[in-house]
Amino acid sequence: MLSDPLLTTRREDGLDVPVLVWRATAPLRAVSSAPFGGGIGVRHWVVNATVPMSYDRDDPADHLAALARGLDLDGPGVGLLTGVDVAEVVARADAGVWAYATVGLGNPVRAAEPAPATLAERVGTVNIVVYVPARLSDAALVNAVATATEAKAQAITDLGLAATGTPTDAVTVCCPVDGPESAYGGPRSTWGAPLARAVHAAVLAGGARPVVPWSDRLNG
Repeated sequence: MLSDPLLTTRREDGLDVPVLVWRATAPLRAVSSAPFGGGIGVRHWVVNATVPMSYDRDDPADHLAALARGLDLDGPGVGLLTGVDVAEVVARADAGVWAYATVGLGNPVRAAEPAPATLAERVGTVNIVVYVPARLSDAALVNAVATATEAKAQAITDLGLAATGTPTDAVTVCCPVDGPESAYGGPRSTWGAPLARAVHAAVLAGGARPVVPWSDRLNG
């Protein structure tokens, strides 16, 4: 099982910077689009780390690996980054599925529209971490990511934004390594349906809050 997230900090550039840590009580199967630990495999932990909006490192995977070592996280894991203060995480549950979201919608986009000439400097990342309490096949894990993304887009529409997400969103779905395998993760499947509802509720609640970039809070 995936633990409740622990809010802690790490020391960087003379500042105590917030980070969320989920630990697995036993190894989990996971699929993720995160910059560290992405793809499909067995994972032992997940971190969602706040970074300043001026973040411009070109080695986020190395950065997250060092961060994990500093937190004494052993084994393979998943690492996400966001300009949102991760203390603002929203958790929602449905039929045993847990969804956690940190929601920054300052840079909403419609996926198929042309990119603007200049990129926005506003906070804009939606990171979603999901735990499903049943083993999912590889195909079902991939389908669960699609379902989570559809639910996120639905929530953003319900918030009144003409957008499907932001350019830097990431999704992680975890499940047990043992037990009977579920073959489907779509929005009308046994586990995809509660996943969709939990993700929708978490993103809707998180997006309804006014979000201030963490780095802006340092200035007042």
